Amino acid sequence: MASLRCLFFLLAASTAATSPGRLVPYDLLYADGVRAYFARDWGRAAELLQRALHSYAGLRAARRACRASCRREAAFLGGPAAAEGPWEAALFGGVLQRADCLQHCLGSRLGAAPSAHRASRAIRRDFEQREPYNYLQVAFFQLKKLDQAVSAAHTFFVANPQHLQMREDIEKYRRMSGVKSDNFRDLEATPHWEAYEAGVQHYNADEYPQAVARLEESLTEALSALEECRALCEGPWEDEDEEEEEDMQPGLYEAIAAHYTQVLKCRQQCVLEIATKPGRISATEDFIPSHLDLLQFAYDQVGNQALAAECAASYLLFYPTDEPMLEKMKQYRTELGEDTAVTARESIQHYVQRSLMEKKLIYYAVEHLGGTFNDPDLWTPDELIPENLKEKHREDQEKQKQETLDVEESEKRGPLPFEGIAVTMDSQQMNGTQRVVFDRVLTESECKDLLRLTKAAGEAGDGYRARRSPHTPHERFEGLTVLKAMQLAQNGDVDWRDAKLLLQASEKSRKIIESYFAPGKKLHFSFTHLVCRTAVDEEQEGRMDLSHPVHADNCLLDPEGQECWREPPAYVYRDYSGILYLNDDFQGGGLFFTEMDAVTVTAEVHPKCGRLVAFSSGKENPHGVWAVSRGRRCAIALWYTHSQEHAEQERVKAEELMEQRAVEQDQADGGEHQADHSGRSSSELPVSSSGARPTSRRHKPGSDRMQQPKELRARDEF
Repeated sequence: MASLRCLFFLLAASTAATSPGRLVPYDLLYADGVRAYFARDWGRAAELLQRALHSYAGLRAARRACRASCRREAAFLGGPAAAEGPWEAALFGGVLQRADCLQHCLGSRLGAAPSAHRASRAIRRDFEQREPYNYLQVAFFQLKKLDQAVSAAHTFFVANPQHLQMREDIEKYRRMSGVKSDNFRDLEATPHWEAYEAGVQHYNADEYPQAVARLEESLTEALSALEECRALCEGPWEDEDEEEEEDMQPGLYEAIAAHYTQVLKCRQQCVLEIATKPGRISATEDFIPSHLDLLQFAYDQVGNQALAAECAASYLLFYPTDEPMLEKMKQYRTELGEDTAVTARESIQHYVQRSLMEKKLIYYAVEHLGGTFNDPDLWTPDELIPENLKEKHREDQEKQKQETLDVEESEKRGPLPFEGIAVTMDSQQMNGTQRVVFDRVLTESECKDLLRLTKAAGEAGDGYRARRSPHTPHERFEGLTVLKAMQLAQNGDVDWRDAKLLLQASEKSRKIIESYFAPGKKLHFSFTHLVCRTAVDEEQEGRMDLSHPVHADNCLLDPEGQECWREPPAYVYRDYSGILYLNDDFQGGGLFFTEMDAVTVTAEVHPKCGRLVAFSSGKENPHGVWAVSRGRRCAIALWYTHSQEHAEQERVKAEELMEQRAVEQDQADGGEHQADHSGRSSSELPVSSSGARPTSRRHKPGSDRMQQPKELRARDEF
């Protein structure tokens, strides 16, 4: 037995002979690389950071390989039989042998005790989020190794698509001469995702032979990645809580059970890891079963009913009562002949059986020992879950579905195009969808300038005269369009700079909303209105109405029927809405969202200078405005559309007047007027390559509108 054990150990350690020497802990190399980076020693920084990445990959490879080889050794040698002694010996004899094998194997491969390679959570998180590549791209840029800089930048950006500075650097690299398209490669690419996306593209294009090849490749690679992930779960015990007092520490069996349950939960979560594309937050639902579903259809289309039936049988292991797939199985049996044996793939049988065994153990632990378990699979049989946990399981599944929807919404968002802007509340915090509140969009000075514009326009007595609000007799309503503001500036009634600021503030808001909700899809102005509502002092006593009744912006709200009709006279072309607040020195006037009943309030937003609230314009966001009971509330009301034919024509004319003003100013200044710019030339260093640490995620209507009467315009102002 001892000689057989030595043979297995030699086989496990043989790979180490091909890479002699001690593997330096990656966290030490990383720390030295970062120090060299800040010292602007670019060559040494690049070398150390690359070595850190190599060490990190080597450590993971060693752990995977040793656990796999020691598992094979245990299976070959076997452990002490239960009849040979007490049950502890039968159990722990094998455990001790496995531990001994792992220690020797890892020590041989790493050249040091495995404990030397235990890095802090912060360092592990940096490597999981590809932070070293953020440093590397700067170091390579300084060393004029442009191809390597581009690859490092792209590798980091794939996993961090919300990183604004890296997005800008990537665009800069694309404009540089000498940069080739194949330089933009992901150095950490996972084979199964590349194959999966290619397979789905072929499938959607009805190119079924190619789809079969790539989807089969993806499934094989995904199962392999799953095994690697599972091997890495067998790490040290990690307790998120603070250290307990000595007399509160668990006993032998409790500690073993807790650690083993942790490992089982980690293994179960591996399916989410392989189903999550780098840079994404949420996993692709039913990742493994979806391969089989796509493959059975693709094989059927290419005429290979035998493999189509095999995939269908494999899929039914996950969802045995799925009626469409059961019908397909009947069809395949008829075509192949009732005597033809159809069985599920052996790899899928093993996958399902092992997963069910682990789930059963985990649920037993949760039921009897406490704790929680977020089951990653939708296909878990209901009968496997203990009766007293079923209700919580259903609640968790519903919560998980909602969180997935929230995450999918957030993943569609792009990075904000301006520094310093804060997302104060998102959709989840506002109990809805497609809602957000930004702060610091305007400065206090800019708010004062725009408020001065409202005052000057009122004094000019043209286009901004106060009148009773169309929504309530208790308030006066004032409104100024961007075109009217420019015309007043042209006549000398208001300051040109204030009129220009109205254009700039509304355009800044458009860019923010477009980047957040619709990155890559152009948003056009539908209507822009600088609006003030003033409380009529003598009309406030006993007031019960709203400043603006509950409504939706692109449909006619029917609270009783719980419906919103997207038809005229509603502005059906509107896609997104926004309000940019200018002040808060008044009472009331807050925005609120409701359910479709127009009664149940789901969220409220209190106005303040520079606060921008934005939301989609449909039935998902009914909203109204509380009564302004004292003072004057001013804001820029904004509506946007994806339809260019419904773009705001008044704004085009306003911009023409502004350009005309600029030309006149140029001529008045002797042609020396110089346009402001903040762009950098393509030869400049990216911002993140200054001497400072790279930014981290943790420091993380149309032409017909002009012909509409003012009363119609006013009826849906915020």
